[in-house]
Amino acid sequence: MLRRALIGLCLLAAPGLAPAAAQAAPARVVSMNLCTDQLAMLLAAPGQLVSVSALARDPMSSAMAAEAMAYPVNHGQAEEVWLMQPDLVVVGAYTAQAAAQMLERLGTPVLRLEPAHGLGDVPALLRTLGAAMGRQARAEALVAEFETRLAALREDVRRRPSVALYYANGYTTGNQTLAGDILLAAGFSNIAGDRGGGQLPLEALAMAEPEALITARPYPGASRSEEILRHPVIRRLQASHATHASTGSDWICGTPHVLGAIEALSGFREHIETEIE
Repeated sequence: MLRRALIGLCLLAAPGLAPAAAQAAPARVVSMNLCTDQLAMLLAAPGQLVSVSALARDPMSSAMAAEAMAYPVNHGQAEEVWLMQPDLVVVGAYTAQAAAQMLERLGTPVLRLEPAHGLGDVPALLRTLGAAMGRQARAEALVAEFETRLAALREDVRRRPSVALYYANGYTTGNQTLAGDILLAAGFSNIAGDRGGGQLPLEALAMAEPEALITARPYPGASRSEEILRHPVIRRLQASHATHASTGSDWICGTPHVLGAIEALSGFREHIETEIE
């Protein structure tokens, strides 16, 4: 019944009719994406953010899983979000698009945020969402803190150890990605170079002989895509270098939490250099 009612409202709504002008500070904001969840939690005034996505509470994916427990969750459905009567809905540019389009037809303002492709995108994301939420001052404070801490972490190093990122299905990413930019900021040299991303055969990985291997933390249960991470070649690289690390929730989204990943990697690099000496 509810779905039929919403579809009926969509059909009645004039397609060319723009939503009413948004308030400078929307009182009720809903986020429907893992990364916008975290940005919104960082920026929101007390009581302003009324819901985050269910993924926000997943500690494997979210760097703010504990904080997300304070918010009701949504599952990216237009019906449940519309009933929350939000003044602003925030989504990713490539997720929940059918729901976002339906909400727009119902007159709900929707903001789509692109994913971060590098560390330089973090300030822009904070400022864009901060402006939409009427939280410009909070956004500028977060940007200033982020840029100050990042500048301190980008220290000159005598030698950059070679490193490989290796994920499920043998996937890797190069420098032109958020993960690649994290590696560079921490003082590593990525064997994938300037490639964007793609599969790296085990043979190529073995021949590259990286000094460090960074893999994704496996999810509970069995996954055929993750079996490659238990391959003898991977185990030999880990054992021979005695240096490997795992990516975590700090790596996934373009938020100030990426600084935690850089800090951890900087300590990892220092450990490698000590072993070599």
